[in-house]
Amino acid sequence: MQRGALPLRFQGVCLEVRGQRLLDDLSFTLRAGSISAILGPNGAGKSLALRLANGLIAPSAGRIHWQGGAARARAACALVFQHPVLLRRSARANLDYALRMRGVPAAERAQRAARALVRVRLDALSARPAHSFSGGEQQRLALARAWALAPEVLFLDEPAAALDPDSSRALEAAVREMHAEGAKIVLTTHDLSQAKRMADEVLFMQGGRLREQTPAREFFAEPRSAAARSFLRAEGAL
Repeated sequence: MQRGALPLRFQGVCLEVRGQRLLDDLSFTLRAGSISAILGPNGAGKSLALRLANGLIAPSAGRIHWQGGAARARAACALVFQHPVLLRRSARANLDYALRMRGVPAAERAQRAARALVRVRLDALSARPAHSFSGGEQQRLALARAWALAPEVLFLDEPAAALDPDSSRALEAAVREMHAEGAKIVLTTHDLSQAKRMADEVLFMQGGRLREQTPAREFFAEPRSAAARSFLRAEGAL
């Protein structure tokens, strides 16, 4: 029986770039089931943590361990960036390419792409070039591409940062549906209202360090760390 990719463990992870330490002694565990929000001020290292988890960059020190192993993790994860990278092809072709890279047969690719586009309400635009889409449509297309891959873990890096309220709500609804189908969701966001609506737990980072990992309800009511309390007060959330 094949093991799932989770839990994911960061153990003493550090990242240095040109002599500057951007992440320092980062240790935490992410388990299946919950929606985890990584919060913190600009420069805290939130996006870097996602890139390390996905293997896009390597740590300078420490260990990143997936329960199912690195190969299983690569096949089980999907990442949606704040500014999605899309091919200059149709919406449908963007999904087909991603599925082909995962080795999905042609007949199944067509079915999975069509289903994912319906789920994000882009099926009527499937033949249009992705570069002609609005920002909200591009973000939903990137989510559809991830959804078609049926990931065990979906990482979202500031998914609604530049979206209008309607697009943001549509995106959140789609993410919740993916979670209901069994995907672990890990997102970074500056939108504390979004984190309150969506997150089951919060990982709060500041200065490249993890300051606390707390159930979301407790974090927003009574954070454990002085750094988190100061952050929430500055944001008018405490």
